[in-house]
Amino acid sequence: MAGLKSLAKDTVIYGLSSIVGRFLNYLLVPLYTAKLTVESGGYGIITNVYSYTALLLVILTYGMETAFFRFSNKEGVEPKRVYSTILMSVGFTSLLFVAMVLMFLRPVSDAMGYALHPEYIGVMAVVVAMDAFQAIPFAYLRQQKKAVKFASLKLLFIVLNIALNLLYFVLLPELYKSSPDIVGLVYNPNVGVGYAFFLNLVCTGVVMLCLLPELRGFKYVFDKALLRQMLRYSMPILILGIAGILNQTADKILFPFIYEGKDASSQLGIYGAASKIAMIMAMITQAFRYAYEPFVFGKSRDNDNKETYAIAMKYFLVFTLLAFIVVVGYLDLIKYIIAPDYWSGLKVVPIVMVAEIMMGVYFNLSFWYKLIDKTMWGAVFSGVGCAVLVAVNVIFVPEYGYMACAWGGVAGYGTAMVLSYLVGQKKYPIAYPMKDMTEYIMVSVVVYAIMEYVQVQNMWLDLALNTLLIVVFVAFVVKKEKLLFGKIINRLNGKKFSKTKTC
Repeated sequence: MAGLKSLAKDTVIYGLSSIVGRFLNYLLVPLYTAKLTVESGGYGIITNVYSYTALLLVILTYGMETAFFRFSNKEGVEPKRVYSTILMSVGFTSLLFVAMVLMFLRPVSDAMGYALHPEYIGVMAVVVAMDAFQAIPFAYLRQQKKAVKFASLKLLFIVLNIALNLLYFVLLPELYKSSPDIVGLVYNPNVGVGYAFFLNLVCTGVVMLCLLPELRGFKYVFDKALLRQMLRYSMPILILGIAGILNQTADKILFPFIYEGKDASSQLGIYGAASKIAMIMAMITQAFRYAYEPFVFGKSRDNDNKETYAIAMKYFLVFTLLAFIVVVGYLDLIKYIIAPDYWSGLKVVPIVMVAEIMMGVYFNLSFWYKLIDKTMWGAVFSGVGCAVLVAVNVIFVPEYGYMACAWGGVAGYGTAMVLSYLVGQKKYPIAYPMKDMTEYIMVSVVVYAIMEYVQVQNMWLDLALNTLLIVVFVAFVVKKEKLLFGKIINRLNGKKFSKTKTC
């Protein structure tokens, strides 16, 4: 259980930074939705462009984060040699990408539908290239167990980004009205939504400067033979990553091309804003991943950690189900994160959250093929899931709009999750506590059904009922896991842990 304690500690640090960071970042959602109306399509543009950058980030890192963890923990391999080789490789490809985009900026912008604003594409190309390069020193911080610095830099980016956005979307526009000559030196109202991209560039540059200590203090060695080994390992992960990120972004990339209405940007903005509310699942999954990935590969030399992986899966599912019913239960309050004009999209929130839970479970299941160096399986699972998602979008978006996007995510992640479990039980069997997990799922479904279909006319009474239902779910979990919670209580009371097996 010592390993689980270490995992829990790191998850708390990463989780707090992720949750606090996402919470702070949520301040941009009401800001953008208030300043960029549905009719303007501004938030739809942000949603669309950032979907492209998410995909490009996966391509430009080409699985090297995971390769770094895998090879730096291999016998006979010097970790610094792995680190420097990956830094130079990713640095070169990132610079090449920026050069190619800037060289062909006009045709690229035209193809993406931004012929009038090629500067959006040029700026974000530089941003995503820097993000790709930064992913490696950030992975190094995780591998060195420097969770505090990792979290601090992530929060620095978010706080700085929020401050600059408040400056350029709130303060300067007001000052411009009374002093256009002076304020006009640093602010141009015609830039509009473009400031969201320019400010991102500034913040990414600041973080790059803060990562300079991780880029010094060792001899740079470019090991071609080692790189070839890592590329053979990471290429299937790249395919897996592309398919995986397409599961998250394909709907937002495809929507403007397949939606038959003239208000595609407006509808995409509504969907993107409502989906932000469901992103608490992404917070939990991301926090768990940051701690879990180095933990798993660090333990990969041990004889048998399958029981630990099974327990981690159970508790991951419990906490994501709890997050699901909390968000659904308090949606009448949480909805104020976005402007009222975007509330018509709230119906996608539970659906998107279910898709995120499936994605998290799939991530937990994915380690079996990484540990046995059979990453091509992940590419197959994610590829099939992505194909299902794209098919659902192409077939149903023209008729059902963004609701088809939400259900496409469930279909895609659900397919990948089931395939990974079925094949994994044959190739690397793990005795997951299926009975316990099924019970938790069923109880959460019942709680959700009551919240959804038992409506009280008074909002506060409805919230009170939902709170009671959440307490019931928590009580059920505590009762099921009473031995574990008993030990936690004993620890808090300063009592000595029993040596009885707890899981």
